[in-house]
Amino acid sequence: MDAIEMIKERRSVRKFKQEKVDRQTMTEIVELSRWAPSWGNFQVARYTLVDDRSVIEKLATDGVDGFVYNINTLKNAIGVAVLSFVKGKSGKLEGDDYATSKANVWEVFDAGIACQTFTLAAHAKGVGTCVMGVINDQSISEIVGLPEEETVAALIVYGYEDGEHAKPTPRKKVADILRFV
Repeated sequence: MDAIEMIKERRSVRKFKQEKVDRQTMTEIVELSRWAPSWGNFQVARYTLVDDRSVIEKLATDGVDGFVYNINTLKNAIGVAVLSFVKGKSGKLEGDDYATSKANVWEVFDAGIACQTFTLAAHAKGVGTCVMGVINDQSISEIVGLPEEETVAALIVYGYEDGEHAKPTPRKKVADILRFV
């Protein structure tokens, strides 16, 4: 699968077969994900993979602030990646001062790049994903035992897609999103 095909074909998956993705495949996905670029090459992204059903259920009840759509997706999930990042590194050149007006927003930017890389790597390996942003990062941190210097960026549900691969949703025209100066 080439990169262009992968970008165009990857979809959010919310229905999964009741078949675990083996840990070797998930390790290979993270191996690919670690190549995501980051501010100053700090490589702040961290991946905590959860395939324990009781922990996934706890994430559904306590980790998504009652957001029904995410609760239902998690109840059917076989695996969840907790994407976190090390705080206080991205956006800095030297010392404690941020290098741009974006300050610590760069941490989230780096996490976003890592997230996209993870979902594309998973797609290339035949694993479907869905990124969840309506989350309670503090609760999730406690549930999975993240180190204090990390914070949660997103939950990424993963597994083998059950059913027909989703068709592409309509996209804006290039003329609506592109400017030349």
